[in-house]
Amino acid sequence: MATTLQNTAQQTLESVKKKTAKVGILGLGYVGLPLIQAFTRAGLECIGFDVDQTKVDSLNAGKSYIEHIPDEWIQSWIDENKLVATAKKEDLKEADALLMCVPTPLSDSRDPDLSYVEATTETIASVLRPGQLVVLESTTYPGTTRDVVLPILEKSGLEIGKDFFLAYSPEREDPGNPNFTASSIPKVVGGYEPNSLEIASALYSHAVVETVPVNSCEVAEACKIVENTYRCVNIAMVNELKVLFDQLGIDVWEVIDAAKTKPFGFQAFYPGPGLGGHCIPIDPFYLSWLARKNEVPTRFIELAGEVNTAMPSFVINKVIEALNSVGKSVRGSKIGVLGVAYKKDVDDDRESPSFKLMELLMQRGAILSYSDPHVPMLPAKRHYDLPRLASEELSSEYLAGLDCVLIATDHTAFDWNHIVNHASLIVDTRNATKNITDRKKVWMA
Repeated sequence: MATTLQNTAQQTLESVKKKTAKVGILGLGYVGLPLIQAFTRAGLECIGFDVDQTKVDSLNAGKSYIEHIPDEWIQSWIDENKLVATAKKEDLKEADALLMCVPTPLSDSRDPDLSYVEATTETIASVLRPGQLVVLESTTYPGTTRDVVLPILEKSGLEIGKDFFLAYSPEREDPGNPNFTASSIPKVVGGYEPNSLEIASALYSHAVVETVPVNSCEVAEACKIVENTYRCVNIAMVNELKVLFDQLGIDVWEVIDAAKTKPFGFQAFYPGPGLGGHCIPIDPFYLSWLARKNEVPTRFIELAGEVNTAMPSFVINKVIEALNSVGKSVRGSKIGVLGVAYKKDVDDDRESPSFKLMELLMQRGAILSYSDPHVPMLPAKRHYDLPRLASEELSSEYLAGLDCVLIATDHTAFDWNHIVNHASLIVDTRNATKNITDRKKVWMA
């Protein structure tokens, strides 16, 4: 870049380039820990900050609380003096870069909830010193960095672009994906001004395979929203086709498998019981909220959200049909839900449709249980009033004692032949039983 950096900016850039800069990661969850791995592998020291003292204590003891981040990684970071975890905001002064990886959920009215971002930014502002780079990584709507984060940081009395630097770089983490890690995914970076962009790009260039500089924070924010809205809309299309093809007696999974043999012009998306994970169920609502605020209709996006939100009800209707076919009702029936993680082979249950499915079944009087090898205890969720159940072992006795098995997540660890052989009735939302020859007792949903 042609920017001539002087004084504080020059010093920060030089420390970043020489890898003497310390990186502070605020939010030690599914985004923060992989980011620490990427930076420590690149040879930089990290300070991990979280308000949850339990997480801090666990990390400092070399123990992980996320399944796909093994203890060995944590311990190696500690042993090599590459990581210190803390809940003390004063320790953030030691970091040269502060990367915010905190949740951005929806409110009860499905509006953006930036309380975590605002609280974390307030924490940073209270200890902000000259020379520090602040980067927001949390998914949000275009304008958040400029209109929400910056005014809070300016309370420190420091000047943007001169005393401190500000950027937005959206996380692209895919928990449990062995093919793409934080370091192997290109990183989009948008700076508030040229100094901020140059410093942020230089920092991330150490840790990731490629940095993609863009002209503003707003472009970077919009990029992340577009990525996830694209997926949301396409998943909604196949979910809607699933409902239609179900009425026509056509297997939507076979249709998609046939369509994806075309080597161009088609990308396969798959239906399911509803959307899960932190991004796809939430991000389109951030965009539609921003559109309403600016009096611009986004009917296509809102329709996709409605279709996907309706999927759990479609699944429950299939459970009702399946039980009716054997002379039973949902009320009083023993129903086992297989999988509460939002996708296969992870312990990540954020926004999992399984919780909505379980809530709907309980409202109809079902006797619930569940099995998930990655989630041993049913976690408490603020939007759902569910019992604190423990995961059941999928023994032949357990399966035989159920009136219906509802497959919500298709974990590799599940033995589908064993499940089909011992369960009396199955509702499959993931096409998990596709390779089973005798599927007479299987209902697709």
